[in-house]
Order: sequence, then C-alpha cells, then structure tokens
Amino acid sequence: MSTALEISALSKSFAGVQAIRDLSFTVPKGVSTALIGPNGAGKTTVFNMVSGVYGVDAGRITVNGVDVTRMPSRKRIGTGVARSFQNVRLMPHLSVLENLLVGQHVRASSLAALFTPYRLIPNHRWKREARAALEESGLGRWADETVSALPYGVRKRIDLVRATLAGASLLMLDEPAAGLNPSETNALRDHLKDLMAKGTTLLVVEHDMHFVDSICQNVVVLNFGEKIAEGPLSRVRQDPKVREAYIGSDGEA
Repeated sequence: MSTALEISALSKSFAGVQAIRDLSFTVPKGVSTALIGPNGAGKTTVFNMVSGVYGVDAGRITVNGVDVTRMPSRKRIGTGVARSFQNVRLMPHLSVLENLLVGQHVRASSLAALFTPYRLIPNHRWKREARAALEESGLGRWADETVSALPYGVRKRIDLVRATLAGASLLMLDEPAAGLNPSETNALRDHLKDLMAKGTTLLVVEHDMHFVDSICQNVVVLNFGEKIAEGPLSRVRQDPKVREAYIGSDGEA
C-alpha cells in the first residue's frame, strides 16, 4: 500500500521545551487516521510542521512520496496536502464561488512554483469546476451567497470543498466537528465519507471520539510530544498508557 504521509523521527522544541520527541508514524493512502491525545500533547504542533507553519528540528516529513521537510508551506499544496483549520478561514466578504476560485488560484501558483512552465487554466473553467464541486457536495444553492451570511456548519463544508478542489489528496482537519450541532456534525460526517470514497485520505485532530470512530480506521495517540499508542480506536482506548494519559482530562479515550 502506498503512503500518503510519512513522519520519521520528528522532533521540535520551543525555548528549550521539547514539544515533539522522535515521533514516527505512517498514514497509508486510503487509511484515514486520527491524531489524538490530551490538551498539550503536541497534536497541533505536528499539524503545523506537516503544513509548513513550523520548521522541524530533526526528522523528515514525506507527502505522497515527496520530501517536504524543508519545502516552503505555499509550495506544499502542490504535493497534494491541504489543511482545514478549526476556525474556518474563508474570506467572509466574498461569495462561496469566489472563495473557491481563490483556492484554485493558490493551487495554480503552487504548481507553477514546482513545475515550470505552467499554463494557467482559463478562469471560466475554474468557475465551471467550482460550481460542479458544490453541486456534487450538496452545496450548490450557496454558490453565490456571501460567506458571512452562511451557517457555521455550511462554512466548514465549503472549506472542505475548497481544499479538495485545490487538488488535496491528503486532507488535514483540525477539530472539524468543533462548534457544530448534531445535524451539522452528521452532514459533515457524510461529506467526509463521500470524500474518502473518492480517494481522499484524512489526518484528523479531534476530541469527539464518536466522530473519530465513524471516519478513521487508525488512531495515533500522543502524550507530552511522544507516541504512546497506535491502532484502531477500539484497541488503543483500552491501552493502560492511554487511559493514564487521559486521567483528569475532559475527553474519553
């Protein structure tokens, strides 16, 4: 099975404090994976290193067979990785369609940096593809609406469409279910399952273990920047080290 993401002996410290220590794990293509652990375990730090927000002190990050360890963040989308943040980062004053077009432009610019010369796709084709992606996701009626007027759950799903339309085969989701009501959570779950059925691989940071169990086949558990367990959720939640790590936390392991 080919690999979507490979983390090898990754380490990161801040002001002498070790945030991530010698971390290694692999996300095979088609095997959606959750990164879980108590608050402060290092989950967001890992996301920031994979997406290029933080540099690494040691180790290697490979996305779809490409070493991105020292690659600038703006170029990494050209390797097929995209990140969706907990706080939706759409442009509120633009329409849904305009936000998707911005995402396509970013991808074109990233590809141009990796593979030159690069011929830009005509704008009318981008619009056609964006509208088709919205319709396919059940969001077509929102295409011309201003983002600021949309319900929060719809905005989260628009953010997913933007990432996948930009060519992401590995989608990193930072607490995707946070702030959603049950109906919005179910809609998001269905959307993600549809993406997975079409070949998208997910790497998810999420505190809702019921949500994790419904979309992820594998779980990596961090505590104090180190991996303490890995495997299906049903197995790792019985691990004594995992149970100990969650004592006093507000989540269930």
